[in-house]
Amino acid sequence: MSNTTLSTAPFGARDVPEAEKEGLVREVFSSVARRYDLMNDLMSGGVHRLWKDALVEWLNPQPGQRIIDVAGGTGDIALRIAEMARARGGEAEIVVCDINADMLNEGVRRAADERALRWVCGDAENLPVPDGGFDAYTIAFGIRNVTHIERALAEARRVLKPGGRFLCLEFSRVEAPGLDALYDAYSTSVLPRLGQLVAGDAEAYRYLAESIRRFPPQKTFARMIEQAGLSRVRFRNLTGGIAAMHSAWRI
Repeated sequence: MSNTTLSTAPFGARDVPEAEKEGLVREVFSSVARRYDLMNDLMSGGVHRLWKDALVEWLNPQPGQRIIDVAGGTGDIALRIAEMARARGGEAEIVVCDINADMLNEGVRRAADERALRWVCGDAENLPVPDGGFDAYTIAFGIRNVTHIERALAEARRVLKPGGRFLCLEFSRVEAPGLDALYDAYSTSVLPRLGQLVAGDAEAYRYLAESIRRFPPQKTFARMIEQAGLSRVRFRNLTGGIAAMHSAWRI
């Protein structure tokens, strides 16, 4: 009898074989791609827009920079980056990379006239771009969905130029007293029902709520970023810690 232990990865509240997670996550986002942006507005009361604005403001993109937005989906972050760089007098070059073709197709459809964006289908753990080619790497609400967070962080370091910036926006651990219980009840009860009503998929939004609970808290994630070889790690909580931004640099 074999004593080999099957490696697993978290998928919502349960653990699944590592080899299955990527396909399961792809199914989730393919299911909700057409309604993804609408659901974000409904789930957060539009607050996700303020969080994304805060991420791009902290990034402070400049004309001439090359930026990769990983798990970029429908282009929400990339479009903000392009707009801010243009407001500063020129164009940035932005690669939107996502493993899910349905999400990318939705982004291409909504941003058909945006020439600063290039769309690439690729895995955050094995990005299809050369070493050291980017001034900045952003990822918003995507890193908790990868199979191996540490591999995605190592890839972030690999593709950044020396002096390049890493910025991550992700749901995190609520730190405001009283808000944690309220948010937990909302994500457990309301999100799946809303997902069923609007996107026709309660299970996808049940997974999303469960994946948030299993993502490392702010300080733990900061240590993971440092262990990946990035430096000057800082984080900022948003809305009492419902979301958090982590910043780091490749030295």
